Amino acid sequence: MKIIKRIAVVLALSLLVMSCGSEESEQSSGAWPDKIVFGFVPSQEQEALQDDIQPMMDHLTEKLGIKVEGVVTTDFVGLGTAMGTGQADLGAFGPAGFVMAQQKFGNMSVMAQAIRYGAPTYHGQWMTNDSSICSPGTLKSGTALINNSDSMEQVSAIDAVALQVGVYFGDSGKALGETVDAGTVSPGMSCMADISNVIGKTVAFTNESSTSGYQYPTLQLRNAGIADDQYEKVFAGGHDGAVAAVYNGDADFGVAYDDARRTMRKTNPDVGDKVIIFNLTAEIPNDVVAVRTDLPDSLKGAIYYNMDAYLKTEEGEAVSDEVFGWTDMQVAKDSDFDVVREANEKLGIND
Repeated sequence: MKIIKRIAVVLALSLLVMSCGSEESEQSSGAWPDKIVFGFVPSQEQEALQDDIQPMMDHLTEKLGIKVEGVVTTDFVGLGTAMGTGQADLGAFGPAGFVMAQQKFGNMSVMAQAIRYGAPTYHGQWMTNDSSICSPGTLKSGTALINNSDSMEQVSAIDAVALQVGVYFGDSGKALGETVDAGTVSPGMSCMADISNVIGKTVAFTNESSTSGYQYPTLQLRNAGIADDQYEKVFAGGHDGAVAAVYNGDADFGVAYDDARRTMRKTNPDVGDKVIIFNLTAEIPNDVVAVRTDLPDSLKGAIYYNMDAYLKTEEGEAVSDEVFGWTDMQVAKDSDFDVVREANEKLGIND
């Protein structure tokens, strides 16, 4: 078993070295530090996320033989700054946050890309609390929206790629009707409606560095001929905040990753009924774990291997579901994020 582990580390390391380039490899050889800091951004309440990431940090500490400290920053900008100034050594980024941080500081590269239920991409979802905007006959419980090659389709919540609110893993696979302390989680409502409904209304975005919670939705609106001044823009700070704004009626519409309603399901099991999904953004490359380029290559390989192995354990699967919804990971390629760089350029937020 130890030989297999060593081989896996070497393979992962070789792929990482090739993705980073020979110059970085020369700069990042050397002894391992006594401690590394793994940064996260809040997709839920900051205190709850700090608790959720701890089992993964404990696992990495044990397997690597060095202290791995998990920290939750205020947002993607804070995480990028932490890595850029040496306060964090690796971080879990949304794609836009990573691209912005890399362009600003230049001392980080992608190590791993998330796979969610077999898919290397995800999308933002448009949310509303107003069922009257739905096209006739499309408002249905226990459903979700997915992107096809040239259109959007409504499917059963169980058939969606992303794990939907109210869906859980039972003995026979995915099932509806998850039970939490506050009751049975609603199976989730979706419908089909045009994004032009946001005109004259309030839209809750997450933050300006969020790919699914601001950048892609904003481009989608502009491409549809809807100018920024045709709706009121508010920032909720995180994906859970955008869901909460729609749920509580503080905003008419909101955008977040699919399905961010899960962040509220334990305390508000009716969130899937009150917050209706009605449209989607284009597909986006999945989240990444980025590393500082000056970390030893052997450490990068060991981090990758042990994270990958942890995701395949029962505990790791549960932690991942709560923290970032990963079901697997793959070695990331920097070129996969050129589409995000192009989006940033169109929005004028490269710096």
